[in-house]
Amino acid sequence: MAGPISMEPGTARSPERPMRADARRNHERLVGVARTAFAEHGTDASLEDIARQAGVGIGTLYRHFPHRHALMNAVFQDALRSLLDRSRELAGAEAPCRALVDWLGAIVAHAGEYRGLARALMSASQDETSALAPCHLPLRDAGAGLLRRAQESGSVRADVSIDDLLQLTNAIALAAEQSPDDPELAGRLLRLTLRGLK
Repeated sequence: MAGPISMEPGTARSPERPMRADARRNHERLVGVARTAFAEHGTDASLEDIARQAGVGIGTLYRHFPHRHALMNAVFQDALRSLLDRSRELAGAEAPCRALVDWLGAIVAHAGEYRGLARALMSASQDETSALAPCHLPLRDAGAGLLRRAQESGSVRADVSIDDLLQLTNAIALAAEQSPDDPELAGRLLRLTLRGLK
């Protein structure tokens, strides 16, 4: 993983040195343990427990991930790639509105894997400096392309914005998270969304 860019007065921007092998192993262990902990306990899982299970101290965790959202961003990169791949697959679909709603449904399903993710993504959508912005911004761009195509086909109203759709999608994921004994809730709410888009 590339480190942050270092800037000193009068010097060119240069990336930090690559991670040492032991640091890379610690990073990978922390992300793997965090992925399991977030899936089992939600995104508010104890960072101290994550560090301990990864076999490192809490200071090592914070050196790699200065705050919880930075760790969440690292954990969700695989899912982000999957959602971006799905948007590319749907980009040429014959029914652009259905493709958009299918993609929004994939976001809801992903957010449902980690309790607390939908709420975190909702807050990140309002703050481009958030450590979760690297998750939110590519999703926003991918969704904007699907929305534009659906609007150009005449199947989605012109006044619908991708920001509103992503907030609505995260709200659906949050509602589903709060109603675990109603597994059909997210699907029903997405169908209502589809009707409102037309």
